[in-house]
Amino acid sequence: MLNVTRIPAFADNYLWLLRRANSSAAVAVDPGDAAAIIAPLEAHHWHLSDILLTHHHRDHIGGVAELKTRYDCRVWGPAQETIADVDVTLHGNEVISVGDLGDLQVLSVPGHTRGHIAYCIGDALFSGDVLFGAGCGRLFEGTAAQQWQSLQRLSSMRDSTDVYCAHEYTLANLRFAVSIEPDNPDLLVRLEQVQHRRQRGEATVPLNLGEEKRTNPFLRGHEKALQQRVAVLTGRPIDNALMCFTELRRLKDQFKA
Repeated sequence: MLNVTRIPAFADNYLWLLRRANSSAAVAVDPGDAAAIIAPLEAHHWHLSDILLTHHHRDHIGGVAELKTRYDCRVWGPAQETIADVDVTLHGNEVISVGDLGDLQVLSVPGHTRGHIAYCIGDALFSGDVLFGAGCGRLFEGTAAQQWQSLQRLSSMRDSTDVYCAHEYTLANLRFAVSIEPDNPDLLVRLEQVQHRRQRGEATVPLNLGEEKRTNPFLRGHEKALQQRVAVLTGRPIDNALMCFTELRRLKDQFKA
């Protein structure tokens, strides 16, 4: 059984510690803050065996050097990005054996950054900044076509998949989604549920991929009704999924919650 510990950091980041049941060896995903990772490791007497990195942004890698020195752990990261202290570079499409976790699948999902990768173990997907609750990452280095293809790759996974993304953005993303589809009943129900959860101080991550497929507009660019709605909002003809996604991303970049 996979045990996943969610660790809040900075304003809205989530870092992740992974273990097999009854194992003291832990694996960190995107440890932007070393102190935030060290605290649960020391409290539970766990040892950090490995670090998995999805991309090079500072809030994802900031703690790597200190953790590697302290625990002598192995660091895995994307081959197409320059990150100090990476021991094993990954292109995507590999199956790797990590610590006591066993086999993980590595996915190439560029768009947010040029070499962004994600990790999947069983029904657990660690998506970094590619897929968020009701949203997706900004296009800092990649193209809209790359990001759309990456999201479609993730969307092809089983509905039962749990998505462990790196930020608590769900509420803000749902407010944008409802501004696009104000009459979508699934979105309105999810928005109300998430509002209540956040008011109680609860996290919305991990996400259920099946729910994302139903309510995340960035996964639904192929739907004709959504294309028509985006065309009305932008005044531009939309006749394919990529165009719909591209305009949605542009609208989100300009959106004021």
